[in-house]
Amino acid sequence: MLSRSYTQFVAVLGLVLVLSGCGGLQEVWEGPGARVFRPQSIAVLPPMSSQYDSAREDIQEVLAVALNRQGRIERVVTPENVTDIFQASKEAFDSLVFYFSRLEMTGQSDKDSAVKLGKSLNVDSFLVVRVNSWEYVRKEGDNVGRVGLSLRLIDAATGTTVWKARHERSNSYMFIKPSLKEIAKDLADEMIKYMPPQAKP
Repeated sequence: MLSRSYTQFVAVLGLVLVLSGCGGLQEVWEGPGARVFRPQSIAVLPPMSSQYDSAREDIQEVLAVALNRQGRIERVVTPENVTDIFQASKEAFDSLVFYFSRLEMTGQSDKDSAVKLGKSLNVDSFLVVRVNSWEYVRKEGDNVGRVGLSLRLIDAATGTTVWKARHERSNSYMFIKPSLKEIAKDLADEMIKYMPPQAKP
């Protein structure tokens, strides 16, 4: 009995170490089905409201480009098409508002509105985005451009969260400010690399 408990402990500890060390991302969480999740289509939702709302279009764009570049999901809905759908359909927009509201209140993905969003966008998965930083700041005596994101991958068929991650990138400078969008591109590429579906060995 002790041996079995010890084996389970080692297995759990190994999983924690893999997740915490995964690609050097600040935070990573995978659901039980993450390793076998194989969506054929995905949409990047408009980033949730934050103090960095001016960055929303740029972030949505760079994430869609990063998903296309990774090439593991067959169809990535363009940000323009996502916007068009929410502007054309009150039901889709209401589902988005309700979904974000429930996520803010409970921290959980609401199944019914997630499924409605998947059907409205004609996808089997979508990415929920929060911009944590998009700014020029002083950090440890240096001037830096900093971009931070939280991502959540949702299975649109079940409404469950498959994967979550949080990470940040910053570039230091002396006189010429780096482009925050360029920093965001590097950050998006880095984060999407570790998002399911994982590359097949």
